[in-house]
Amino acid sequence: QVQLVESGGGSVQAGGSLRLSCALSGYNTKGRCVAWFRQAPGKEREGVAAARLGGSSTYYADSVKGRFTISQDNAENMVYLQMNSLRPEDTAMYYCAATNPYGACGGWRTADFGYWGQGTQVTVSS
Repeated sequence: QVQLVESGGGSVQAGGSLRLSCALSGYNTKGRCVAWFRQAPGKEREGVAAARLGGSSTYYADSVKGRFTISQDNAENMVYLQMNSLRPEDTAMYYCAATNPYGACGGWRTADFGYWGQGTQVTVSS
């Protein structure tokens, strides 16, 4: 069982930056894929960034490449999402999610992620 808690959301003007944090706790976090998803009102949940805990591979949706960076602190069991050059269309609830150990990573299938945080709201104004 893994628990995830997000923090760091807020309101920012277009062009600004935010850093989201995801704290993981529980049994056997190593090897899991951790991803950030987002969901705007009336839209489907979409994956934006993913990384495998303890690994070096990262994955990004085309809409955020070059603007968002996912990183991890394995000693602290933390995963971060640095979001730069934010746009109004980035406004959404952002969720941190994890797979089982060595689950699929980068495919953005929500069904692959069995563990979810409660979400943190990001609002970007123009």
